[in-house]
Amino acid sequence: MSLTTLHLQPSSLEHLPQIVELDRICLGGIWTIDGYKRELESPNSCLLSLSVPINPKYDKIIGCGCFWAILEEAHITLISIHPDYQGRGNGQLLLYALLKDAVERQLERATLEVRVSNDVALSLYQKFGFSVAGRRKGYYHQTGEDALILWRGDLHKAEFKEQLLVWEQEICDRLLREQFVLSQFIKINP
Repeated sequence: MSLTTLHLQPSSLEHLPQIVELDRICLGGIWTIDGYKRELESPNSCLLSLSVPINPKYDKIIGCGCFWAILEEAHITLISIHPDYQGRGNGQLLLYALLKDAVERQLERATLEVRVSNDVALSLYQKFGFSVAGRRKGYYHQTGEDALILWRGDLHKAEFKEQLLVWEQEICDRLLREQFVLSQFIKINP
């Protein structure tokens, strides 16, 4: 059995062209390279990349996740996984890493918007304890589709930190079943 190594790390300038291409493929091109560059430059932003090695000198970005730290809240702005790598635990890994970083920043809650029709994402967010807090009519301008506002509290409590450890093990087990191994669970926030 040959395992593929996943690298989860804070994004850098050299990642941006690949991240913009991933954005185009997964999200229809919602952010530009300048938008992602602003995320890198902001101390209130967490921008993570998930990659696989193609050769010894080149990793392919297969996933990206971002949140903004606003007061005590992590506002998750995006999670995207390349279609070839979806349904294999990579979205769980990115969401877990974003929430772990939010805990390390001592944030108390997380929120995000998701398309009402995105059942896969809704299932993922519900697994991580998010619940519906509201609805934004016509939020997605290209289609006019509504967004659900999801919310998760208690990130600062000991029980949530214990739950992170459970999720970490579950995610590692799932990735292994999918022939992936994570290079390491790193401390995300420098």
